[in-house]
Amino acid sequence: MSSVSFFKLIMGERILVLLLLFFTHLLIVLAKTSPQDSAAMLALVNEWQNTPPNWVGSDPCGAGWDGIECTNSRITSISLASTDLSGQLTSDIGSLSELLILDLSYNKKLTGPLPSNIGNLRKLRNLLLINCGFTGPIPVTIGNLERLVFLSLNSNGFTGTIPAAIGNLSNVYWLDLAENQLEGSIPISNGTTPGLDMMHHTKHFHFGKNKLSGNIPSQLFSPEMSLIHVLFESNRFTGGIPSTLGLVKTLEVVRFDKNFLSEPLPLNINNLTSVRELFLSNNRLSGSLPNLTGMNSLSYLDMSNNSFDQSDFPPWLPTLPALTTIMMEDTKLQGRIPVSLFSLQQLQTVVLKKNQLNGTLDIGTSISNQLDLLDLQINSIEDFDPQIDVSKVEIILVNNPYCQESGVPQPYCTITKSNDSYSTPPDNCVPVPCSLDQTLSPKCKCAYPYTGTLFLRAPSFSDLENETVFVTLEYSLMESFQLHMKPVNSVSLSNPRKNIYQYLELTLKIFPFGQGRFNRTGVSGIGFLLSNQTYKPPAMFGPYYFIADEYEHYVDNSVLEGLVPSSSKSSNTGIIAGAAGGGAALLVLVVLACVYAISRKKKSKKSTGNSNPFEQWDPHDSNSSIPQLKGARRFSFEEIQNCTKNFSQVNNIGSGGYGKVYRGTLPNGQLIAVKRAQKESMQGGLEFKTEIELLSRVHHKNLVSLVGFCFEQGEQMLIYEYVANGTLKDTLSGKSGIRLDWIRRLKIALGAARGLDYLHELANPPIIHRDIKSTNILLDERLNAKVSDFGLSKPLGEGAKGYITTQVKGTMVCINSHLNLLKGNIINIPIP
Repeated sequence: MSSVSFFKLIMGERILVLLLLFFTHLLIVLAKTSPQDSAAMLALVNEWQNTPPNWVGSDPCGAGWDGIECTNSRITSISLASTDLSGQLTSDIGSLSELLILDLSYNKKLTGPLPSNIGNLRKLRNLLLINCGFTGPIPVTIGNLERLVFLSLNSNGFTGTIPAAIGNLSNVYWLDLAENQLEGSIPISNGTTPGLDMMHHTKHFHFGKNKLSGNIPSQLFSPEMSLIHVLFESNRFTGGIPSTLGLVKTLEVVRFDKNFLSEPLPLNINNLTSVRELFLSNNRLSGSLPNLTGMNSLSYLDMSNNSFDQSDFPPWLPTLPALTTIMMEDTKLQGRIPVSLFSLQQLQTVVLKKNQLNGTLDIGTSISNQLDLLDLQINSIEDFDPQIDVSKVEIILVNNPYCQESGVPQPYCTITKSNDSYSTPPDNCVPVPCSLDQTLSPKCKCAYPYTGTLFLRAPSFSDLENETVFVTLEYSLMESFQLHMKPVNSVSLSNPRKNIYQYLELTLKIFPFGQGRFNRTGVSGIGFLLSNQTYKPPAMFGPYYFIADEYEHYVDNSVLEGLVPSSSKSSNTGIIAGAAGGGAALLVLVVLACVYAISRKKKSKKSTGNSNPFEQWDPHDSNSSIPQLKGARRFSFEEIQNCTKNFSQVNNIGSGGYGKVYRGTLPNGQLIAVKRAQKESMQGGLEFKTEIELLSRVHHKNLVSLVGFCFEQGEQMLIYEYVANGTLKDTLSGKSGIRLDWIRRLKIALGAARGLDYLHELANPPIIHRDIKSTNILLDERLNAKVSDFGLSKPLGEGAKGYITTQVKGTMVCINSHLNLLKGNIINIPIP
């Protein structure tokens, strides 16, 4: 072939797409870590011990270092939660100027101060340093990180004051400085210096378990605030709770317990009608008990151990319908307890000890069936004669006149501690013996779980013997792990207990899927999901944090050994030569691919495309053969019913013209999306068979894959792979919380174009989508584009002529065949 002929061949109808693919792949092959980022990472490697085994060479991006993500040769994410790193975070970190995520959580051997030039990371969005060993002051330069969304420095040893410059972080959603050694007052702006009162978009102020002191400034709260959690427990605050707190109507959890607050509570505190948990105990609060009438969301109230004025039992208390827990120990209550209190339907725990309650205790005949504890120690109760069975309720009347009389039933006059403690039971399987260092999972498999302690800072329940609560939490955790494609087989919870800070602690064990142990990517990914608060438990569990144990059982990475020469850390010559050689090889491959693709296209045009790979199929005839679909299978209705929890509403993730879409989980852990046809969308059996046969032959990384189908009990369902990050529309609108830079948008557009090009050019018969829009482009866990709903498009045969008019999901499209559909390939990708 002459060079002129070859040039004409290459400059055919697909030259633009091929050149775009060529240069994109060439850039990827040639890309290596920028010298600036490479030098910074090598400096950190020299400082740190226990780095991942594949951290070799000098090219983190090109070599795919564990925990490192890159964009255009720049490092954008370091996610190394629970990797047992030790050493210090040196000033070299400040050179990674494109960094978006820095998660070093659960590495207790990372010590020393936080370097001041961390303020150079001006694009940083997530700074997560939970439960490390950092000490010294929080650097003032942290106020330079104006794009920061998550700032979690809790459970370290930071000292000094809260930097006023944090007030500059106007985009912060989550601010957690709890469990450090911070001192001084809360900084407030004064016109020249910033303060925390400027953080109008912040949802979480978590400052508990420090040494903060002084008055809580009234300027800290205003109607412009968006706070939902104010956690100031276990500090040294004095004075009172400012009345401006009542202006923040968004609040849901408030904790001021374990301080030295002494003034009366503000009268407008009952404006906080969305508050679910209110902790004011162990202060010196004075004056009258506040009137909390109207706080109908309140479930957990703790006002114990204060200096309130003596008062009768508050009449507003039985009017709060959501109450589960009343803790009013030593609050100078007197008189009788109204019988209506015990008929609150959600009530679980009532602790009223060390008061002056007297008379006859009357709990009525319609008490809450959830009531578990009634503790009235050290009061003046004279008589108690229940008219109903109260054997399921622990009633304690120790040190009351009632217990000093002879003949009194002993159960109410002694304190018994329950020995019951929840632990996840086996999941309908037979336990097997495990080696000493392994743990039996709920699925009865021996494994090395990722373990730690889950701390619930303000749960709305108090009955720790209610197993349903913990089963709900387990289900929620597993659903999140599966949703985010984590390699988790099962979880277990055990030993629920309240600590001295009134946090509910739970031992959490996370078991690996498949092999009996996690790799480093799996552990750090799970750690990030918990440290970044990506996992959101049901509201009843309140705010949480996780403290991980050290994981020592990683999958052996010996496959990586010997692949990189020992001199690779100090020499770039081989990298450059390899990249150049790889680029040349890629060029040859692309040319060959061009020739092959054009040849294939010509051959495909000669094919009749009418052969049927399946035998005759009648779904109503048990003797007829089932289609042997390529890469897909037939599911029974019962299977789909089980994996979607009987098409539960919680698994309903969308709907459209075809019908509803449900998320499901197959027995092997694979997530699926089930499109269940509504009656008016159903096809005949032959048409449905034709569609699934067509879809089963369409395989491309930028198309949503068909997993199988269900044709039973009058149902038509298509089962697809589950695509974790939803639609492009949700991402562009900000609904998903994912932010796309222009490089990522270009890659998404390119991926969608690849998928459409496959449908147009290589599918047999070709498929014209005709309804490409942002809701029909899905993003997987790596933000790769996958085109969906092409199964609703019309295959185009050789004889298509004139105009084709069709309506796909409500979108009327008129196509002129004179544009030559298969040769035009003009694609409008909806990415602004």
